[in-house]
Amino acid sequence: MRLLQYRAGDGVRAVIAADADDAFVVRGVASIAELATHAIDLDTDLTGAVARHGTEGRVDLAAALAAGRILAPVDHPDPAHLILSGTGLTHLGSAESRDRMHRDNGGGTETDSMRMFQRGLAGGKPRPGSVGEQPEWFYKGDGSALVGPGQALIRPAFALDAGEEPELAGIYLIGPNGTPFRLGITLANEFSDHVTEKQNYLWLAHSKLRHAAIGPELLVGPPPTHVEGVSRIRRGTGVLWEQSFLSGEENMSHSLSNIEWHHFKYPQFRRPGDIHVHFFGTATLSFTDSVQTEPGDVFEIEAAPFLLPLCNPLQCAERESVTVRAL
Repeated sequence: MRLLQYRAGDGVRAVIAADADDAFVVRGVASIAELATHAIDLDTDLTGAVARHGTEGRVDLAAALAAGRILAPVDHPDPAHLILSGTGLTHLGSAESRDRMHRDNGGGTETDSMRMFQRGLAGGKPRPGSVGEQPEWFYKGDGSALVGPGQALIRPAFALDAGEEPELAGIYLIGPNGTPFRLGITLANEFSDHVTEKQNYLWLAHSKLRHAAIGPELLVGPPPTHVEGVSRIRRGTGVLWEQSFLSGEENMSHSLSNIEWHHFKYPQFRRPGDIHVHFFGTATLSFTDSVQTEPGDVFEIEAAPFLLPLCNPLQCAERESVTVRAL
């Protein structure tokens, strides 16, 4: 089952449940987070919660997406309670571009990135019940940095680059007793500044504080272990760059359970009612092919079993004057 968030022409929000090409409105809920809260209260899963609520009114998903009515699959009334974070060097092949990037800057015979990746290969998929090697981790922002399908990804005026990162992200709701519940996974563009990162890998934290796009669909249930997709950049009427990418545990050096454990081991990430969007990483970047994006370019990411693509245009922000005043 796939879930989507939808806004009708009159502004009323709804949740859509889709199975293959069939898509219907779920009765009585305005958000996926609300549906998940009901599932927790009823001690069932999201599929069971949809069955309890029932559905009505068939929806043409392609038409709704084209009309701009499909929202990001999760949000929060208070953006400060939605946390964006991610894990890097998790995919087979992901260390190659990072290693080359940092070696070009005099990183020596073996970079920290390659050492981190090798540790993940050795211990990132522990036996059930065991704790594995902790992955690289970064903070990306709060809910104010999250955009949905069709919305613009904004490059700050001070940024040196605006590059896509096609990947999967997990969406989580923290239950009343502090238990993290994975609602599902979604397509994601973990938008980053690779030029800033390349200058010094200690600036990775700066390079990640950017917008991120997710959606349109939330895939519910056990995540697929093998995902094949395509990432492309359109410029005008043509395709500037296109490349396939792989994800899912079969193509990763860390298991999802290991990534999740090392994120939620911190008590501050288990605050009841909070929502987390955690990006699982990628090995495919147009930056490694020396692509320089421009305002007006459109990022497109598609992958089965998702039926709809994630498309976002690139815009640049005006330069801001920031002044700190002493009181």
